[in-house]
Amino acid sequence: MCTYAQLQAQVLERAHRLGREPGLCRGVLCDGSFACVVEIFATVIFGKRLVLLNENASDAALIDMVREAEISSLWGDPDLLDMLAPYLVPHAEGGPGRVLFFTSGTTDRSKAVVLTSASLMSSAYNGGALLPLNQDDRLLCLLPLDHVFGFVCGLLWGLSCGASVALGRGARHYGDDCAFFRPTALSAVPLLLGFLLQHQALNPELKLILVGAGGCPKPLLDAARAMGKAVHFGYGLTETSSGVALSLGSDPYAMTICPDDAIDIAPDGEVLISAPTCVMEGYWRRPEDTEKALAGGVLHTGDLGRLDWAGRLILTGRKKEMLVLMDGTKLFLPEYEGAIARALGNPNLCVVLEDKGPILVVEGSEQEKGPLWEKLKPVMAELPRGQQLRGIEFYGGPLPRTASGKIMRWAVQREGKKEK
Repeated sequence: MCTYAQLQAQVLERAHRLGREPGLCRGVLCDGSFACVVEIFATVIFGKRLVLLNENASDAALIDMVREAEISSLWGDPDLLDMLAPYLVPHAEGGPGRVLFFTSGTTDRSKAVVLTSASLMSSAYNGGALLPLNQDDRLLCLLPLDHVFGFVCGLLWGLSCGASVALGRGARHYGDDCAFFRPTALSAVPLLLGFLLQHQALNPELKLILVGAGGCPKPLLDAARAMGKAVHFGYGLTETSSGVALSLGSDPYAMTICPDDAIDIAPDGEVLISAPTCVMEGYWRRPEDTEKALAGGVLHTGDLGRLDWAGRLILTGRKKEMLVLMDGTKLFLPEYEGAIARALGNPNLCVVLEDKGPILVVEGSEQEKGPLWEKLKPVMAELPRGQQLRGIEFYGGPLPRTASGKIMRWAVQREGKKEK
């Protein structure tokens, strides 16, 4: 147990000692511990540029992230520190208040998003304004702190409201942390919520669940609500310092826009976000990507949506060449579909997202699926289970294409939902 005053004292003491650490950019290999939280806050207070890293990423991915973010010193697992030491940049650029998160990509196209301590706190305020906690609440933080949803909605949300925050004890304790900490509030990605429901791990005291970082099947939300829990679905991006809209009513997919944000819908249906207090500064060392994403000072999300009669946001699909899976991982489709097309010797296909995960849609009439699965086995074997195809469907005719011949994946996704 630690009070707010004790946390502040430890953070200030650690910030004082950081003056002896080399360089102006500090990377933290997040393990979710109290010491990790202290290191994060102390780095910001001292004025170093902070980069949050996933300690469970592959060695190759960590090396790429350290190089890309130009990190000069690291905190975390000693073995990882030794492995990454040759790739540090002693004279890296600083930037007081800057906090870098890597987008949760599946390839080297994952980018470092430049946020600030102010934007992250503004995002936490936004969430607390719509879903307030109080001093009697206990928020359980099970999500990784290197993911912006976990950092803001698993940690800062509770702290900004004056609630207690319980730090989960790691993946091995997902099934019993609710019983151990007895939280009243919980933030979860859809995959984690499904796990907790399957194992009947939600404690009786839990009254509020915030789900985000990926599309959530309605049966999961309904199952939690059937247990008497208030379940809210949130939409946001790393580029917006986490959430910009939350469902507050009976419809989990009709989301109220957060106080500091404004959302417009482009003529082609793309969701455009104006959030001066929460939006990113840009992508680290990627000016062209930044200019494209923030054209006209507005964030172009690549998501498709509409506003209902009450001004609530309803998402309808994705315009970008990626899918966001239930665990928040982004699946970059040109590479994913390319590997499938090569294995099948057929370019007339696309991948869409259904409730259970990625579904392959093949142009043409219904045929035997067995031979296709056999050809796909080597491709799927190279992927984590959560990124593997969950099914194969046949379109029944030519796939819809643009004038340039590009498959209109969002149209395929929309028609598939209509058929259901």
